[in-house]
Amino acid sequence: MIVGAGAVGGTLGALLARAGAATVLVARGRHAEVLVIAGMTLRTADGTFNTPVTAASGPEHVRLTDRDVLVFATKTQQLDAALQEWVDQPVRGPDGVLGTAGERLPAMTALNGVAAEEKALRYFRRVFGICVWLPAVHLEPGEVIVRSWPVAGQFHIARWPASISTQVDADLLSGLAETWTAAGIQVRTPDDVAPWKYNKLLSNLGNAVRALAAEAADTSAVEAALRSEGENVLRHAGIEWVSFEISAAARVDGPSVRTVPGRNTGASNSTWQSLSRNTGNVETDFFNGEIVRIAHRHGITAPLNAAVARAARSTVRNGLGPSRYSAEELAQLFR
Repeated sequence: MIVGAGAVGGTLGALLARAGAATVLVARGRHAEVLVIAGMTLRTADGTFNTPVTAASGPEHVRLTDRDVLVFATKTQQLDAALQEWVDQPVRGPDGVLGTAGERLPAMTALNGVAAEEKALRYFRRVFGICVWLPAVHLEPGEVIVRSWPVAGQFHIARWPASISTQVDADLLSGLAETWTAAGIQVRTPDDVAPWKYNKLLSNLGNAVRALAAEAADTSAVEAALRSEGENVLRHAGIEWVSFEISAAARVDGPSVRTVPGRNTGASNSTWQSLSRNTGNVETDFFNGEIVRIAHRHGITAPLNAAVARAARSTVRNGLGPSRYSAEELAQLFR
């Protein structure tokens, strides 16, 4: 059950459906309607692929069994509502209800940032964190632009927290890794996924800058400053992360961005997509804002990341789209 069939969830669901794995994509509104009628369209560098999928608009339209896995692929700011919607749904066996989803089913968090797993633990007994590398864009109902193909993405997955992992968890991940990797999502199962997720958090600190900046603007210096401040905050807090040398090496045989003909997706990260679709919210408070939170928790500040978070909130609040800031205007944020 993939809850949230956007860029990440939509790609994963369509690939699993193409591979013959029993999969349900949960979506809303026009997107859900198109999935039911026409399936999911994946636009790639190697062509366009349309895949019939099983879709539902909510838990009331599915029948959960104890063989199901819930994969949450919403944005972090949408996760609380999704968790609350699914946690108490009945899980059925041959003789009736066995318990609730929160008690019986594994919940996997295919979201950026590091807040999702702790949110999920409020509701689900078995939580698995996923570090997502999947360059894709969802802008139109029923369609995802997949910028890496045929290996669409790479996931690092482990029980959260790692200290309570069991053999049952290892067996689940082993089978899942085999199925998902064959379908086109390369799965790695490290002992602990937290250092991988903090690595990805640091790389996501530039998302808002790239989304806010005019397309021709050079944001490299600003992004480097944000990452440097983020690393200093994590060091101060005693939080470890996978080095960028190790993560780059891990991706050598993983997803590789290619041009999708006829599809100009701009900055294309999740923040840019949210601003382009005018969703009314962005994940910045769980990226740059997470660095700010950790800093405040340890009695220090993170003014650069706080400034970017403020700019993103202002852009959303005023209903503005992406690519509004020149390089000079971005630099002004830090003065």
